Amino acid sequence: MVKTVLAACAALALCGIARAAFLPDNFDPSVKPQDDFYRYVNGGWIKKTKFPTGYTRWGSFDELQERNEEALHLLCQRASAQDNHAAAVERMVGDFFSSGMDEATINDAGVSPLRFELDRIDAVKTPAGVLVELAHLHSLGVSAGFAFSSGADDKDSTREIAQLYQGGLGLPERDYYFRDDPKSKQLRERYVAHVARMLELLGDTPQASQAGAQAVLKLETTLAQGSLPRVALRNPYASYHKMTLEKASSIAPGIDWKLYFEQTSAPKFDTLNFAHPDFFKGFAAALAQTPVGDWRTYMRWHLVRTYAPYLNEAFFRENFAFYETTLSGAEAPKPRWQRVVATIDGCIGEALGQLYVAEYFPPEAKARALELVGNLRAALHDRIQTLEWMDGPTRAKAQAKLDAFTVKIGYPDKWRDYSTLIIDRGPYVLNVLRSNAFEVRRRLSKIGGLVDRSEWGMTPSTVNAYYRPSANEIVFPAGILQPPFFDAKADDAVNYGGIGAVIGHEMTHGYDDSGRQFDGQGNLTDWWTVDSAARFKTRAGAIVKQYNGFYVFPDLHVNGELTQGENIADLGGIRIAYAALQKALAGRPHDAIAGFTPEQRFFLSFGSLWAVLYTPDRMRLQVHTNPHSPGEFRCNGTLSNVDEFAAAFGVPEGAPMRRPAADRVTIW
Repeated sequence: MVKTVLAACAALALCGIARAAFLPDNFDPSVKPQDDFYRYVNGGWIKKTKFPTGYTRWGSFDELQERNEEALHLLCQRASAQDNHAAAVERMVGDFFSSGMDEATINDAGVSPLRFELDRIDAVKTPAGVLVELAHLHSLGVSAGFAFSSGADDKDSTREIAQLYQGGLGLPERDYYFRDDPKSKQLRERYVAHVARMLELLGDTPQASQAGAQAVLKLETTLAQGSLPRVALRNPYASYHKMTLEKASSIAPGIDWKLYFEQTSAPKFDTLNFAHPDFFKGFAAALAQTPVGDWRTYMRWHLVRTYAPYLNEAFFRENFAFYETTLSGAEAPKPRWQRVVATIDGCIGEALGQLYVAEYFPPEAKARALELVGNLRAALHDRIQTLEWMDGPTRAKAQAKLDAFTVKIGYPDKWRDYSTLIIDRGPYVLNVLRSNAFEVRRRLSKIGGLVDRSEWGMTPSTVNAYYRPSANEIVFPAGILQPPFFDAKADDAVNYGGIGAVIGHEMTHGYDDSGRQFDGQGNLTDWWTVDSAARFKTRAGAIVKQYNGFYVFPDLHVNGELTQGENIADLGGIRIAYAALQKALAGRPHDAIAGFTPEQRFFLSFGSLWAVLYTPDRMRLQVHTNPHSPGEFRCNGTLSNVDEFAAAFGVPEGAPMRRPAADRVTIW
């Protein structure tokens, strides 16, 4: 009886308040579509919407994610009420949820669940001991020093190889350590103060914590100096340096890689991707020259930074104060249930996901989504065939890549096996720690084997989608296949402007500035002729220039280089989705609904997807670190290049939403 009642309530939570893809009440009729389409579609929503508790950005993606979390919450509550005879997956979810909701026990425990790990760090006496302890921390999911994992070999995408990457920073990315404007300097001062307060919570004296925090900043700045910036990381060749262990040791002498790898759970291997050689040269120097005491402080800091959200109120609040309030402008945390549900989804998402899809993703939704994908694939095929800037040899390989696309919809065909993972009713932080350790072991065990193409990189309830170049696959979790993005019973124009544009966006990632460098089998290789590559780069450069011209504050503009892949995908996605809609409408009457033609409804649906509010601090963080442009520019920046949009709304030449013909860009 409990199961039936909760299921009914959950269905209402997920579907009952879901809005259509666009609502006239959200429009701002004082704004003309030709002047600012984003505010025409979303201006009313912007005026009446306030940030819910705990959010520093709020938009259509967040609205749906919160509805999904409400549904997941009810599933977790149901699971936690079951007895020991419940199915293993449901029992695991229920125990994890109960441990996270037991606030009194969490507060009483303080940092004691991590005492063993802190004592290990305190016992480190030598640089070799630092390397051993870093290996142990990596096994717990603590990204200190650098990163070690497994991944597909970019030039042989069927094989898993060991991967060593730059890492070990506590600020969002390397440039935060070097910008010299007043805001950046103040942020570093606040970071040092935050690290000091966390060290005090671990038991250091005020004087020792201040000295330790300065040592952390100094060491992280050294690591940042050798790190590539985010824009450089867009080039896959910048992170591909396959070599033997012997060669890696010669490039960064002083690192005993044999000692390090002996401490991991990885199988033995002879070759690896030594992704960022210059970084490891700097790391080797830091390992030799930095006092071991400073390394101990640094490692304690990164351990507590990783696990503070799951400790008592003092650690949680201090962590939130810097990473959410200082960096993003959050005034208060989300409710505990919401944080715990998100943690479970992140730790054992395919266990929780099994419960989710059984309730909320019917077979007909998957079938309709696959139909949309098929229509968009056909539209992209037509686009490639008629591109005036692409020559025949490149066109043939582009079509072959499209034909080889793998499509994943809803959830995995094979669920992850968690049978070796221990989850109980407490301590909460140890459930998170064991989950992280399980995932590290699972990934490292793949080294030297074949890539499992059936695996997913997102949980079923995630409101997002992705393209993976090494697998040449597009993936759409059940979580995003909900209103306002998708409704199996909705008007075609609305669906194509919503999820259709998302599908087209992910397809186009296979041909953006980064994805285009991988072939149909997912291998990093140059399959372009010189002429076609040059023409692509000219058009991509024009997109970079356009977005560099969008200012979010007088002193800060969108980074056109960092965001170019997403901007190219937005532009390609909308064109492909529009062409697919025309195929779907062929031979059918183009009836107006609510006074709008199908073409207008398509663009209204697209524009409504990008309704979003940011706190000022979150906006700065977005621009500095996120490869996606802010929502306003994903809407207006894209549509100002699209002739079909101008035709649908009668946008005249010279209007703000219609770029001069010489500046309009078409790529895909």
